[in-house]
Amino acid sequence: MEAEFWHERWRRNEIAFHQGRANARLTAWFDRLGTAPGATILVPLCGKSHDMRWLLECDRRVLGVELSPVAVEAFLTEYGIAFECQSEGAFRRYRGGRAEILCGDFFDLTPRELQGVDAVYDRAAIVALPEAMRARYVRHLLATLPPSVPILLVALEFPDGEMEGPPFSVTEEEVRGHFGDACAVECLASHEILEQEPGLRRRGLSRLGEHAFLIGPRAAR
Repeated sequence: MEAEFWHERWRRNEIAFHQGRANARLTAWFDRLGTAPGATILVPLCGKSHDMRWLLECDRRVLGVELSPVAVEAFLTEYGIAFECQSEGAFRRYRGGRAEILCGDFFDLTPRELQGVDAVYDRAAIVALPEAMRARYVRHLLATLPPSVPILLVALEFPDGEMEGPPFSVTEEEVRGHFGDACAVECLASHEILEQEPGLRRRGLSRLGEHAFLIGPRAAR
């Protein structure tokens, strides 16, 4: 997926992927990340997600990463967050209250930008990327995060060939393949959600699973 694809989607407001509420898997399983009030949660490819607002309301700090300035400024203005913006390396950093969003290419992140991150929440990143880029995404995420940071990952799964992404289908087997060598992977829950996603059903899906995973450091042996 080239950057211009996402810039064009936001410019045209073609954002059917944007959910109108906080994700149910986030609200159900967030406590398993084990973070305390004031902790910083990284949200990659964050868009203008309601999930970030929910995290802020839980007294967490949010560090989003988003390619489109349209999405970043929409999030901040729609939620009435006064913000300032300045250039920092490859990114424009938007700051407002307990929210910060780095506007730029996720693959330009370095460990410097992510120092202080306590946990990761990914609902919209891995499923937004085609297969070849997903492996690169996971490698870069793990390489730039501080050690032992837990990840709550939400993935979608649907039958092969029924729909062209994004979003893309990401199976449990694939998640374990990407993370399993370096991390412990626990599938927390799986739910059939096609009835809640009429837009995806109109795109041809016969079923749609949503899986929540907790990904963390392997226990010492």
